[in-house]
Amino acid sequence: MFSPSKILVEKTLHFDSPKRIPRHVWLLPWAEEHYADSLRQLKERFPDDIQAARAVYHKPTEAVGDRYSQGTYIDEWGCVFENPQDGIIGIVRKPRISDWQDLDDFFPPQSTLSLDRNAINAFCRESDKFILSETTARPFERLQFLRTMEQALIDLVEQPPDLFELLQRIHAHYCKEIEVWAQTDIDGIALMDDWGTQSSLITSPDIFRQIFKPMYRDYVEIARHFGKYVFLHTDGYIMDVFPDFIEIGIDAINSQIFCMGVKELGERFRGKITFWGEIDRQHLLPNGTQEDIAQAVCEVRDELYEKGGVIAQCEFGLKAKPENVLAVFETWNSFRF
Repeated sequence: MFSPSKILVEKTLHFDSPKRIPRHVWLLPWAEEHYADSLRQLKERFPDDIQAARAVYHKPTEAVGDRYSQGTYIDEWGCVFENPQDGIIGIVRKPRISDWQDLDDFFPPQSTLSLDRNAINAFCRESDKFILSETTARPFERLQFLRTMEQALIDLVEQPPDLFELLQRIHAHYCKEIEVWAQTDIDGIALMDDWGTQSSLITSPDIFRQIFKPMYRDYVEIARHFGKYVFLHTDGYIMDVFPDFIEIGIDAINSQIFCMGVKELGERFRGKITFWGEIDRQHLLPNGTQEDIAQAVCEVRDELYEKGGVIAQCEFGLKAKPENVLAVFETWNSFRF
């Protein structure tokens, strides 16, 4: 029997008039370190309806260090991140693959395929939430992590044959990883890839459609085969490829809707995909008043809600005011549907 949270989320995804908007707060370690008391109050008053199943593997991963701590972190692919401060994720400055000859001894991490399904299934049984995978599938960003962002963008313009060999290895690995997760009792597969700058795509829409869109289509088809929903996080201005994500069957998308314009998004895509948040974390959450927050939430409801299709998500991250994060959920809770 489905829990109330699962029913809420599924009705939202199917535009089937949920009794209220599902809730989902994203917590960065920065917030946990600085506002532990506020977080306890938030969780008590407005518990999440969506939860991620933390990955448990039979084999230890190759990662070294803490991705959210100041200093150096090496992920399971061997990519080295330099982090200037605690509580956020660092930047790759040195390529894992600096020369195409490095492909000769490059292999995706097999540890992330050794998922402990029993542990994940036990987690799902014990939770009354809608459960998302903790996958690492992010083909565009993975290319950047392996080559650095600057070189990856050059590669995508020049398109040497070795680029496609590397992308094929990345994609094949992520297909396997998604299939492993999809065979557990989770409810949805979560993907991630930041595609936008503040005002445009990082690459051309043609490059996205020719090279990466078929990859996402494969991920969705794998998830669908096992009866799972697909959620995608992508930052920046992605208006140009929003229709593509809808076309391939993404169920819910977490994007910077205020960066693109909430009204235009609603006019073009309302009722076609679920907006998995957010409330502007660049300006409103750190600098706005609680009245600004309430007005922003009302705008999201008025422009994007269509008998569902909206999840009350926001990120409690760097410099966000705890009272503003709380105001997000207080405002959503005041509505009647």
